[in-house]
Formats: sequence, structure tokens, C-alpha cells
Amino acid sequence: MPSATALKQAREPKPLPAPNADFYQIEDTLSAEERAILTKVHDFMETRVAPIINDYWVRDAFPFELIEPLKELNIGGLNVGDYSSKLKGLVAMEMSRVDPSFTTFFGVHTGLAMGTIALLGSEEQRQKWLPPMARLEMIGCFGLTEPLVGSGTGGGLLTTAKREGDTWILNGEKKWIGNAPWCDVSIIWARDLDDNQVKGFIVENKTTPGFSVAKIENKMALKVVQNGLITMKNCRVPEANRLQNANSFRDTAHVLRETRSGVGWMSTGVQMGAYEAAVKYTQQRMQFGKPIASFQMIQDLIAKMLANVTACQALMFRLEELHGEGKLLDQHASLAKAFTTQRMRETVAWAREVHGANGIIVDNNVGRLFADAEALYSYEGTFQMQNLIVGKAATGFSAFV
Repeated sequence: MPSATALKQAREPKPLPAPNADFYQIEDTLSAEERAILTKVHDFMETRVAPIINDYWVRDAFPFELIEPLKELNIGGLNVGDYSSKLKGLVAMEMSRVDPSFTTFFGVHTGLAMGTIALLGSEEQRQKWLPPMARLEMIGCFGLTEPLVGSGTGGGLLTTAKREGDTWILNGEKKWIGNAPWCDVSIIWARDLDDNQVKGFIVENKTTPGFSVAKIENKMALKVVQNGLITMKNCRVPEANRLQNANSFRDTAHVLRETRSGVGWMSTGVQMGAYEAAVKYTQQRMQFGKPIASFQMIQDLIAKMLANVTACQALMFRLEELHGEGKLLDQHASLAKAFTTQRMRETVAWAREVHGANGIIVDNNVGRLFADAEALYSYEGTFQMQNLIVGKAATGFSAFV
């Protein structure tokens, strides 16, 4: 005869598994030091960002009060320091699991702005700009996209640069530039009128006459990160602020290869957040006298979401192995960006679906992630442009116009 204790335990419901999107235990591949860094980021996002981010998203505002506690994590130099590319990717993934807007702010600053200076600046420029930027005492942005030039940046920028002695005169506009309305420095890409080549400049936003920024309003995605329309009218930039190793669009492409990998990690993180929110909701939501997580059709969607997440994690993991081996090519980054953002669109749609009507409000987070996914799908190069890069590598023919 079973004991009374055994009978009682048999009658009591088993505890439900906590939502966990790391199904193949990717994080376990990190070293103890790297896991400690990732844990700090996780705790920061859960305790400081998650409780307030929906309110800021609704108000289309940035939580400036988070910059000081972010400094305490000491990760401002992560993308230019001696850390594995895998750790950098997992940090972006972990941030995006809670809020991709915050990741975009951080990635634009550390990956695009600081990364450009690290890759293409002189040693003197690196020593001058990177330490205060790593301490988050100075925030940067990256000005490539223009109002009339998006996917066609490789074919020619309308923003121009003209050298006059030891000064460059910049004229033109940049659009959709994250952090631009409030940051300190901008990496500006412009076409040199003398040789028709693309060159890069470090522009000090607040002290350069003729440099102005208007905040882009009424966005439906990534509402927390502040995007700007930059206008430059005869902006005078010293030769000392020209990126000394940025002399053509090919140099710009080196930076974009790195950041497209980052978007792959972000897209994976967004899926993780949507999946975990969906699992938690279905475990608690009651219909017909039982949790909807027990329904076959719900479990089918949960399984498909988890498959998408896990496939993207595995793809990104291998991509970072290639990165670490010095084998990362444009087509590798493009395939990752295209695949993960397409799967992300599916995953967030399924997560919204299992929430029913509750999925269209931000309170349960999936409505915000659903909207934010649309921006990730398009920025850093559209899905179609990434596929053309991959197609050229696979066939040997260029289909670009």
C-alpha cells in the first residue's frame, strides 16, 4: 500500500516548468567570467529596465535615468574590448529579450559609433574618443542612411564633403539615426566631391555650427530609442576628426558586417522574450476550466516558436565561431540577418496570437515586441538586400541594379 505522503504527493499538481528559451543551453558554453557578465546584464534588464520600459515605450521617451546604473555594469567597452564575439552577441540577445529599443541605443553607441572609430580611426583618434565613450560619459550615433538614400548607400551618398585646407565642409541630411537627438558625437559618412569616394567623420554635435537634429515622431516601432533627422549646412569639421582609415564605401561595409551580426542576435533575443511571455501567459490563462497551455493547438504554436528560437541561436552561435576564426564574410552576416529577422516575424506573431486580445496591449510585452520586430526586419539592410548579397555569393552573379 502506498503511504499517505505518497498519495498526497500524487494528488498535488507538479510545479510547472519556468519559461526558458535557452532550450539547447547556449549560455553554458560561456566561461565563468563571461557568464558573470551576462548575469549582470540579465539582472539589470529584469530589475531596472523591465519594470519601466512599457511606460516609456507608450510615451515615445528614453529612460535617461538608466544611464548611470548602466555605467556600473562596466560593459561600455564590450564591443571594442578583448571579449569573445559570442559574449557580445549573447549580451545583445539578453538585452533584446527584455527590450530591443534599449539594445539599439546600446548597440548604436558601442557597436556602430565606437566600433567605427576602433576599426577605422587612427591610434590617436582611438585614444581620444574611445575611453570616454566606453565609460558612457559621451554617447555616439552613426549617420549613414539619408532621406533619399537607404538601401542604395553603396551606389552613392547625397551628403557631401569638400576639403578646404585642414577643414572639411559637410552638407546634407541623415535620417533614422538612433541616439541622434541627444547624443554627443556622430559618425557621419559623406561623399568626397574631389574623388567621389565615401569618407567618415567624427562630428561633435553640440559645438559644430550648422549641425542640427530633429527628433522623428510618431514611430510604431522601437519607440524608446530616439531617432533623428540630421541636417548639415556648411558644417566645418577639422581634418583631425576625419576617420583616417575610412576612404571608401568598402570601409563602411566592414562596420556593417559586424553590426548585421548584432541584429541577428537582437532578433533572436526578441523571439526569446516573446516566447517566454507566451509560455507564461498560456500556463496561467484559463479557458473551459483549464490552462490554455494544455490545448494541442497552443502547444503546437509553442513548439514552433521554440524551434525558431533554437534554430536562430544555433545559427548565430556558428556565425560567431566564424567571426572568432577570422572567417566572417559579408554573405555570412547577411544570411544571419535575413534568416533571424524572418523567423522573428513568425515567432512574435504566434506569441501575439496565443495572447488573443491581450496581445495587442503593451502590458503583456508581446504587443511591444511584435511592433518592434518590424524595425529590426528592415534596419541594417532590408531582407531583400541581404538575400541579394547571399545570392551573389552562392551563384557568382550580381543581381544588384
